[in-house]
Parts: sequence; structure tokens; C-alpha cells
Amino acid sequence: MPWAVAGLSVVLAGSAIAGISLGPATVPLPEVLRYLGAALTGGTIGAEEVTGYSIVWQVRTPRVLLAAVVGAGLSAIGVAVQAMVRNALADPFVLGVSSGASVGASAVVSFGLFAGLGIYALSAAAFLGALLASALVYLAARGGAGLTPLRLVLIGVAMAYGFQALMSVIVFFAPFGEAARSVLFWLLGSLGGAAWGSLPIAAAAVAGAIALLLRHSRSLDVLAMGDETAASLGLDAAALRRGLFLLTAVVTGALVAVSGAVGFVGLVMPHLVRILVGADHRRVLSLAPLIGAIFLVWVDLASRTLFAPRELPLGVITALIGVPVFVFLLRRRGYLFGGR
Repeated sequence: MPWAVAGLSVVLAGSAIAGISLGPATVPLPEVLRYLGAALTGGTIGAEEVTGYSIVWQVRTPRVLLAAVVGAGLSAIGVAVQAMVRNALADPFVLGVSSGASVGASAVVSFGLFAGLGIYALSAAAFLGALLASALVYLAARGGAGLTPLRLVLIGVAMAYGFQALMSVIVFFAPFGEAARSVLFWLLGSLGGAAWGSLPIAAAAVAGAIALLLRHSRSLDVLAMGDETAASLGLDAAALRRGLFLLTAVVTGALVAVSGAVGFVGLVMPHLVRILVGADHRRVLSLAPLIGAIFLVWVDLASRTLFAPRELPLGVITALIGVPVFVFLLRRRGYLFGGR
């Protein structure tokens, strides 16, 4: 396993360098390395190199790093959600978080709310919408037996439909004709607005989530077996599920706020890793974030180069690539949520 982690880390670093170098305006690899070195060490560049340096350091580097962070975060949270609700179809958005975020984002796009926050208005509104949606789902799903997996999923899905309807109403009454197009593009995922300012919070949230999940990986193994088994082994399944719900809400909200709702990654990457290494959560959580990060770096590169200067939404590419690959793997290996 350490060799696999080291190998994937090298692949991720190489993918990040390739993502910074390639694009509508390709920057040669030696220049990319020199510009990155100058930025990190405080070196100097010539006046004729300012344009290339700006492309590398101000535009592409934060975008590529954010793609890696979002891919890693969605993959890790996908593992947690699937263990929390014991449902192979669960992903970070099954609890209505992305739909709640879309309400906040559509309000900004359509009516200019939070305009005082400038470029951070969309992210702030999306994050608040995600947290509000999570709170409503939690209050509605909470019962005498705590958060039961089936009730959590059903209420999350029902709430998601409600939030989508509210978003549609907001867009319908928007005074700007381009509101629907802007909201749709954001809902399908985009890193076009990536900047250095949006990276630290998302990176800290993902790093903290991965560390916590790895620390409690054995508990996730037990939780995935069912509440009765967990109780017989001394695990408080209700308390663990509450903690996982809170972690999922906060991290997913932070990721959706900076990238929109990038589908498929959080659903399929955990299953792909389970096919490769089995159902042990420590192994899955060690590899899934790295594979998710690598995947989304290349997806983002494709989104901004295939039809340049126009960009494809990330969700379109993740679905077009991932769905046939996932179906092929499942049929070929006879995989069934942690078993065969």
C-alpha cells in the first residue's frame, strides 16, 4: 500500500505539471518549472516573460491545484457517505447539499445578492445554502432512533427535489436573460473562477476530512456492516453517523462553493478503488483521494482545451468518461459494494 500511495502521488504531481503546461496557449515544460521556481523562491523573470508567468502562476496553478483538491475531497466524502447510509448509490450530493447550494448560487446570479462580497459572493451564498440544506435534512430525518440510513437517504432526495424546484422559480423570475445559462453551467461544475483566494479553505477542509476518516477507518468498516453488528462490537452507530453527516455537510458545502456540483466523482471513485484493493476503508481512503485528484485534474484540462476558447462543464466530461468505464468494470469483475 505505501508503494501505491507513493506511485499515485508521483502521478498526481506529473498530472499537475501537465495541467499547468497544457492549454489553449501551451507553455513549454522548462518554462513552467522555471516560473514555478521563481514564484516559490522569490526569483526574478524578464519583462518579456510576464505574460507566460501570469498564465502559469496566476491562472493555471490555482486552477489545477483546486481541481486536485476537489477531486480528492469528493472521493473521500463519497467513501464516508456510502458507509454512513450503507447505499452503493450514495454520493456527496445525495443528502441535498448541492441542491441547497444551487439555491444560494442562483439567488446571486439572478438577483445579485451578497454583492458586497465581490468575487466571493457566489461561493459564500452557495456555502450558506449548502449548510442550510444540510440542517433542514438533519432536522427532518432525525427521529427516536437517530439518523437511520433509509430515512436519511429518502429525506435527502426529497429535499433535493424541493430545492431544485425553488432554484427553478428563482431563475424563472430572474431579471437577467443569462441567469439560466449561468446557473446551469455552475450546477454542472466549473473551475473557471478558480483563484488563490478560494484554495486555502477548500484544501484545509479536505485535508482535515481525510485525516479524520483515516483515523476512524475501522469504525467505518464496522458501520458498513449494519447498526446491529456495530452495537454488538461496542460502536455507537448513531453518534458516528451524526459526526459523518456533519463532516459531509461542511466539506461538500466548501467544495460545491468553489467548483459547483461536479457529479460522478464521489459516486464512482470509491467503487473503483474497492474493485482494486477491497472494501477495507483504510486502504480505500488512502487511494481514493489520490485517484480522484488525478482524474479531475485531467478532466479540467479536457474541459478547457477540447473546445477552446469555450469551456465544457466538468460534469459533462466526468459522466461521458466515467459511466461507460464504471459499467464495464462492474460487469467484468462482478463487483457488489465491498464484495463480489
